[in-house]
Amino acid sequence: MEPRAIRVVLPYHLRNLAAVDKEVRLEVPGPATTGAVLDALEAAYPMLRGTIRDHGSHERRPMLRYFAGTEDFSFESSDAPLPEGVVSGREVFRIVGAIAGG
Repeated sequence: MEPRAIRVVLPYHLRNLAAVDKEVRLEVPGPATTGAVLDALEAAYPMLRGTIRDHGSHERRPMLRYFAGTEDFSFESSDAPLPEGVVSGREVFRIVGAIAGG
């Protein structure tokens, strides 16, 4: 299976850390899943390791959410296939910083 170019939009603080624009394109080999996208993101930008997912468990950090197109993928399995719109590049995979207040 050929690698796919997945478009990923990062929140401001992660863009600054990785020194990239709002959107990056990642070559994702194999099935396009949340886990595969995050693996490719961390491989391309090692300074992001541990900021999006826990180093050991690879669980999503509590103050981040994942959206594939318009669908919330935050609580999906990391092996769940991404929607065709994201796989084809028409839509983006978005990592969003949650807002908490009190």
